[in-house]
Amino acid sequence: MQEFKHIPVLLNETIEALDIKPNGIYIDGTAGGAGHSVEIAKRLDPYQGGRLIALDRDPEAVAAASKRLEGYPAQVIQSDFADMKAVVNDLGIKKVNGVLLDIGVSSHQLDDAERGFSYHTDAPLDMRMSGQGMSAKDVVNSYSYEQLKTILYDYGEEKFAPSIANAIIKARAQKEIETTLELAEIIKSGVPARVKREKNPCKKTFQAIRIEVNDEFGQLDRALDEAFDLLEIGGRLAVITFHSLEDRMVKRRFLSFAQGCTCPPDFPQCVCGKKPRAKIVIKKPITASAEELEQNKRSHSAKLRAVERIDEQSQ
Repeated sequence: MQEFKHIPVLLNETIEALDIKPNGIYIDGTAGGAGHSVEIAKRLDPYQGGRLIALDRDPEAVAAASKRLEGYPAQVIQSDFADMKAVVNDLGIKKVNGVLLDIGVSSHQLDDAERGFSYHTDAPLDMRMSGQGMSAKDVVNSYSYEQLKTILYDYGEEKFAPSIANAIIKARAQKEIETTLELAEIIKSGVPARVKREKNPCKKTFQAIRIEVNDEFGQLDRALDEAFDLLEIGGRLAVITFHSLEDRMVKRRFLSFAQGCTCPPDFPQCVCGKKPRAKIVIKKPITASAEELEQNKRSHSAKLRAVERIDEQSQ
């Protein structure tokens, strides 16, 4: 097993967005290699009650983060971030001052060939962040043509979804698909030659299968509500996404938190009584600087958004 490495993206921008208070309680829902976690924990004063709860469903990440957070007012727990409310409630915490969600696959998970996330090196088809449950091998060998086509369209935005799904069905009729490079070759057989000449055509299909295996959209959907519900008035939720589907979900949810009256525009006065619960802290998503892009190419698609919980009664 290689060392757990993960370069935190948009680090300074994220710390600024969280507006960390020394006496605050914070959650890093995606601890990874603890890059963001350490910077949050550095700003907390345990004598004033400052505390960080770092979560990750990957046991390797939990081990690495625990080691790096030694000596800080921090606690690392293996859990899905969608279950954060239950986790912190079990610790006797009802409200927090900030939550960070850094969505997506860590550098370590991508670089560790054995995890099966990469289409560049051969490995067992796995892609499970937690190491438990349904694997990528299960998906490609058991899903119907319609199911495969749907996840490739919906999660990978892959326009060749029908032909790739068909290629997978044909290949597995001959033998079970077991490794990443086997799947990569099957994907390549399902796209036109010109596409293969332009770029590696595997990215979108691997992304779609990874999202399905880890229920990434379902997890994010639940986590956004759980995180916001935990915030104190003045508390902030910051989310870093890495592709348009996630960013769209976060943007829409943040707008819903910040929306007030939903009465039809022709009503003379509000009858719904709905008040905004949040204010948008970052109006336009923050992206990586030229300097960061040069140092970490994986930051090129990162987008940071943040909201702050406000008192509904004062509106």
